[in-house]
Amino acid sequence: MQSKIFFLVLLFIANIFYPDASSAKSPKAKQTIVSIKGDKFLINGQYTYKGRSWQGHSIEGLLMNSRMVQGIFDDSNPATAGQWVYPDTKKWDPDRNTNEFIIAMDEWYAKGLLAFTINLQGGSPVGYGNNGWNNTAIDPKGELKADYMNRLEKILNRANEKGMVVILGIYYFGQDQVLENEAAVIKGLDNTINWLFSKNYRNILIEINNEANVKYDHDILKPERVHELIQHGKSTEKEGYRFLTGTSYGGGTIPRENVVQTSDFLLIHGNGVKDPARIAEMVRQTKDVKGYRPMPILFNEDDHFNFDQPSNNFVEAVKAFASWGYFDYRMKDEGFDDGYQSVPVNWGISSPRKKAFFNKLEEITGGLKK
Repeated sequence: MQSKIFFLVLLFIANIFYPDASSAKSPKAKQTIVSIKGDKFLINGQYTYKGRSWQGHSIEGLLMNSRMVQGIFDDSNPATAGQWVYPDTKKWDPDRNTNEFIIAMDEWYAKGLLAFTINLQGGSPVGYGNNGWNNTAIDPKGELKADYMNRLEKILNRANEKGMVVILGIYYFGQDQVLENEAAVIKGLDNTINWLFSKNYRNILIEINNEANVKYDHDILKPERVHELIQHGKSTEKEGYRFLTGTSYGGGTIPRENVVQTSDFLLIHGNGVKDPARIAEMVRQTKDVKGYRPMPILFNEDDHFNFDQPSNNFVEAVKAFASWGYFDYRMKDEGFDDGYQSVPVNWGISSPRKKAFFNKLEEITGGLKK
């Protein structure tokens, strides 16, 4: 009895002085497992949004998501690092960025968000374009940077606790040039997968690279050969488990045959697609690619909104039974509250545009209990 009381006292003290200790062990305390059956996603053996329909369209098995790629952002380029300071402190703080991301997840989930994309090399912090920033969790030789991975671990732990899926992007065309060579690219993928295995995560979908058909430096990340990395990632197993893997294409682009044949799911983007009817057409065309078999189709990046209109890209994706992902960046002259990709990020549902998306998401999904 005395030993039990002593243990409880120690546990109480540990929780006071080391509040993050319990979160570091969360994958063992509760494990979220994502899987695929046909063209539907399951979480812990149950179809997502089980039994839910919206306006006569079933959403069971879909994975509504948002592009939140800057959750572990930092910039090691002195020439650009000063651009990302917070308006209140006039300083940049990568830990604050990650901590505020984690806090916001409760609000996203309650509105019906089951997944988000986060990238080891982020995305453009200025929305579109490149101004020379250096944001990468993978160094030139393909090794993982501890500070980035520590921040990522906090986010993945919280997602695991909440029953959320993470679409983890490995490479980004604005940063892949930091890798020395093709061997380093492969090593970076291997190190990432082995790290995920070491942490016992099962709630991860791997996106080899963001928009493979855009400007990459390494040939193995380009459309003609990216399927090699998909196959390589799928070949790594531990205790009979492997991570579901695919890659994405730029706005309006239909996946190529080599990627369709090797992927576990297909990622397409709605950027630049101004006519919502084109969204449904993209889904149909993707299913017509040689090698397609029943598998999930996800839009995990789309910067078109109009959520108050009866037809918009989100709605048309749902009607075509494709998951849809919100991409929100700060447009010219907008303030700190706007844009989930533009750094510094306000991760809350703070702007009219964010509120419109999450309200529509809640309407379609019915929301989720915290």
